[in-house]
Amino acid sequence: MQQTIDRVVLDTNVALDWLLFADPAAARLAADITAQRVQWIYCAAMHREWADVVARPLSDRWERPRRQALAHGIERHARRVEGACTPAHSTLTCSDRDDQMFVDLALAHRARWLVTRDRALLKLAAGALRLGLSIVRPVDWPALG
Repeated sequence: MQQTIDRVVLDTNVALDWLLFADPAAARLAADITAQRVQWIYCAAMHREWADVVARPLSDRWERPRRQALAHGIERHARRVEGACTPAHSTLTCSDRDDQMFVDLALAHRARWLVTRDRALLKLAAGALRLGLSIVRPVDWPALG
């Protein structure tokens, strides 16, 4: 019998905290993703945002190999989901329209967590919990390993 792995959605800044800045607050989350205790998912819109962010000029202190690794980080560590990235009936509306895609993807694909530091997303935590989605900050990630 195959065990189902819980899904997680990361907002772009959390992914950058982990993959570019090696932020210690994201270390437990990163360990759980790389050990495949949880599955990071993303959709086409998130991939476009990721590509746009990675293409922006970075400080000279970020050497070329690290930047190249960042460009491929989402493909290496996450699974792209196809099909609808918007739930049929969402009662959660983010005040920042650019961040709505994270909530929509998490609900449409029954992710257990949405990890963010974004205030607009964090404000949805109570309503999301009623729908089975925990919206947490990286520092509050419940280590699974």
